[in-house]
Order: sequence, then C-alpha cells, then structure tokens
Amino acid sequence: MSTNPHPAEPHTGSLSSKLNWLRAGVLGANDGIVSTAGIVVGVAASATSPGPILTAGVAGLVAGAVSMALGEYVSVSTQRDTERALLVKERVELRDDPAAELDELAALYEAKGLSTATARTVAEELTDHDAFAAHVDVELGIDPTDLTNPWQAALSSALSFTVGALLPLIAILLPPHAFRVPVTVAAVLAALVITGATSAALGNAPKRRAVARNVVGGGLALAITYAVGHLVGAAIA
Repeated sequence: MSTNPHPAEPHTGSLSSKLNWLRAGVLGANDGIVSTAGIVVGVAASATSPGPILTAGVAGLVAGAVSMALGEYVSVSTQRDTERALLVKERVELRDDPAAELDELAALYEAKGLSTATARTVAEELTDHDAFAAHVDVELGIDPTDLTNPWQAALSSALSFTVGALLPLIAILLPPHAFRVPVTVAAVLAALVITGATSAALGNAPKRRAVARNVVGGGLALAITYAVGHLVGAAIA
C-alpha cells in the first residue's frame, strides 16, 4: 500500500527544488536579455553597419554565458562541499555518541511543537528506522540523495543566459538601421514583462511590482548604455 495519500502530487522538497531551478533559469534569461541588449544598443548608438554590432553581441553572449556557468559551478560546488562535510560530521556524531544525538533529535521535534513524550517517541522510532536520515532531515535540512549537481547548475545557467541573450541580438540585426534601437528596446521591454511576471509567479510575489521593477531597471540600463555608446562614438569620431 502506498504511503503517499496523493501519489500524483510531488513532495514538498522536490517541488521546492524544481521551483528554485525554474526561478534560476528565468533570472539567468533575464540577465542575458539585459546585458546583451545593453551591449548591442550601446554599439548601435555609434555604429551604422551590422558587423560591429554582431561582433559585440556575440562576444557579450559568449562571455556572459561562460561567466554565468563558471560562477554557478563555483557557487554550487562550494555549497555541495559544505553539505558533504556536514553529512560526514553527522555520521561521526551518530557513531560516537548516539544517545546524545537521540536527545538532540527529540529536542528538535519538541521545539517544533510536539509534547515531550511524543517528541521522544517520534525520535526513537525514526532513529530505529534510519537515524542518519532523520537527523539530516530535521537538523540540517539536507537530502543526501538529492545534492545539487554543479555541472547541471552551470549548464542550466549558461543555457538560460544564452536563450535570453539571443532575443536582443536578433532584434537589433533584423530591422533596417533607423529602426534597430527602437525595435530592440520594444522587444527587450516586452521580454522583461514576461520574465518579471514569470519570476513573480514562481515566487508567489505581486506581479505588478516585479514587472515594474524589471522593466524600469532594464529601461535604465538601455538608456545608460545607449548614451555612453553615443558619447564614446562621438568622441572617437
């Protein structure tokens, strides 16, 4: 007989992990949109031919994707190393002083609201079943079978950044020269509305505020990079 009364529903931990991955993907795409748009709009402010714009855009896309992947790999690797160290420490403590660990587990359940007697019973039954799993779940909040993979995190980050970066790159290359910047700005702001709303939905946050923050921030970034590109281009000319 299944121990899950709602087998079609994901476990809370699994659902939370998936939502975090989705949110990270949306934020990575958002970074790709804004940073690449800033580069190509800045170059377009002083360049008339598509060659320099394409070169700068592709270089920004590649550099951004590699940077995002490297940063995510280092961050997740550090987190994973820390989690592994905590798991090893917990195994040693359970081996060296199981009685103290049982008392600690009971105290943790009592702190969650169980009576002293019930907390003790729960701690003893869970310890008899799997002491290590019980401790890492309640004490550390770690699932030893579901540690984050740094390579997966790096690939996901790079991919989401690349997908986001392609939008402004395509938007600025397709229209005629006179319409490049307006079309790109419109496409980027529309995309930021979508990523802002999606991010808010995944985090159960107010959508209007998230969208406004995303659009205003992206709009300022485009305005600043366009102005700088125009000033630098004029100074060089």
